[in-house]
Amino acid sequence: MRICASLAPCQPPKSLRHIAHFILRRPLPVALTIITDPRCTQYSAPGHPERPARVSETVALLKAQNKLALAWSEPPPASRAAILRAHTEVHLAQLDRAIDFDGDTPAYPDIASHARRSAGGALLALESAKAGKAAFSLLRPPGHHATQNRAMGFCYLNSIAIAALEAQASGCKRVAVFDFDVHHGNGTEEILLDKTGLAFISIHQYPAYPWTGQTNRGGNCLNFPVPPATPREGYRAILARALAELKNFGPDMIAVSAGFDAYRGDPLAEGTLEAEDFQWLGEMIRELQVPAFSILEGGYSAELPQLILAYLRGLCG
Repeated sequence: MRICASLAPCQPPKSLRHIAHFILRRPLPVALTIITDPRCTQYSAPGHPERPARVSETVALLKAQNKLALAWSEPPPASRAAILRAHTEVHLAQLDRAIDFDGDTPAYPDIASHARRSAGGALLALESAKAGKAAFSLLRPPGHHATQNRAMGFCYLNSIAIAALEAQASGCKRVAVFDFDVHHGNGTEEILLDKTGLAFISIHQYPAYPWTGQTNRGGNCLNFPVPPATPREGYRAILARALAELKNFGPDMIAVSAGFDAYRGDPLAEGTLEAEDFQWLGEMIRELQVPAFSILEGGYSAELPQLILAYLRGLCG
């Protein structure tokens, strides 16, 4: 038996040291793609909660962290044909005229281009999911309140509905939209209502803006209302019921409206979730083993970047 001189630990053979060095230096395999564009931070209104820092501070955190290996991509604008599956010509004309829709949804300079890129991010995330790669679209404006004919609730084009309809048009047979934003995705529900092969599943606070989503609608829109200030354990139980319905639908593509305003510290709602709950949601979606992509909807607390990172860690395992 060879005994090392002195009390210094034995050094492994050079070949083993080389292998260990290679393993430590080798970059992590890419976990998922973040789709974003710095131009989406170029509009704002004083005091408006849907502010540029939602994206810019999240980008900074994701680039600084070392737990996930991320790829980065910029989206092209959504095509007119894709948008018109979800919206009307009249709505597009109104958007291009840049007329204020309501106090929450003003006509920011070039908002039509920002909205088209946000929808394009959802479409690019869909393409990534179809190729077997996870993706998260980190863009603004959000979209799930936009109806066929109306911009509202900070939303101008319904990116998730545009992507869900594109998924179906490109060969996916059963597409589910899973919306865990604390506000009901009324626009998504309206656009997808009673469409064969499509399901909309929403967990949201009720009563709360936009005052919809109290009951199920049609044969394909399942709503899981959560009373304000529901204890965290109760909120998680309702999320679990919704996830069971998602699994029962048997989708071959899952489109996630990822809103983080059910967080206990969000200023626009009375949710009770913690960062760990968003990580758990990511884990549950991953464990379904179905192609999935996610897009940013709401979330207005200062902790939004950490909440998004927790969700992405759950998605990536």
